[in-house]
Amino acid sequence: MKLFHSHITLILILFGILYIRAQQNPQYTQYQFNPMTVNAGYTGSRGDLTLMALYRSQWSGIEGAPRTMTFSIESPIQGFDGLGLSVIQDELGPSQETYMDANYAHTLILNSSGARLGLGIKAGVRLLSIDWSRGRFRDPEAVFNTNINSKLLPNLGVGSFFYNQRSYIGFSIPNLIPNVRYEEFKEAEETERLQYYLIGGHVFQLAEDIKFKPSFYLKFVQGNPLSKDVSANFLFYDTLSLGANYRFEESLSGVLGMQITPQIIFGYAYDYNTNELNVYNSGSHEIFLRYQLVSKNTILKSPRFF
Repeated sequence: MKLFHSHITLILILFGILYIRAQQNPQYTQYQFNPMTVNAGYTGSRGDLTLMALYRSQWSGIEGAPRTMTFSIESPIQGFDGLGLSVIQDELGPSQETYMDANYAHTLILNSSGARLGLGIKAGVRLLSIDWSRGRFRDPEAVFNTNINSKLLPNLGVGSFFYNQRSYIGFSIPNLIPNVRYEEFKEAEETERLQYYLIGGHVFQLAEDIKFKPSFYLKFVQGNPLSKDVSANFLFYDTLSLGANYRFEESLSGVLGMQITPQIIFGYAYDYNTNELNVYNSGSHEIFLRYQLVSKNTILKSPRFF
């Protein structure tokens, strides 16, 4: 009986998460290394051609748990503009969603100290597929009639990103088009709600070879709880970063980063659930690799590592 109640609890939790995630973009623990996917204003701000690949496996041990694969490329053009492209594949249970967005940003130089403001726009499409054969149901034929095969959803978003060598703050709305989704499954129209993102951080020089960067990441969707991330990272010798991330009422994470070469940075994060899901899974794993096309002779003196 106890096992039965545990399974029922897990099912209810997962269905609640499925509904909430239907209203949100994929989440990341190492958000400070991957802002362009939710904030178009960041596009091109690194000053060089940059490629990034990220993989996230959430809630290991739960069948049908979320998996996210991300690839992005961005580059400055003509000095004050930036172009970017991102492709994200997000899987949860029977659903698979692919995001494909093109980004453009124009950067304003605010003062002689290097403060800049990026104003960006993103446009693209999302492909939504739901295959209920990937689950177990008492009446599979009835469920399969609700399958969705590559439903095309347009997307448009905007973002602003202020930064200098030590600080940054950005605000974005990555989905301005209120698409109607999941109507077959819910037997009623479900309209997407606007999502609001706020991200920020600062770099403190603690010692000659030690830097400290606290940061935050807020996500708000009307009708859902405010998602709050706070992070603390230490950078040693501009090479090794160690830190932690706390997602309120959800998870605690350890984060590791390594600047392998002036061009390549690697990152890994492990999330431990602090809510009721912690008894059903062994944690979440996130790994990324970023390549920035800079000269091999370049010395990265900037304290910025976002």
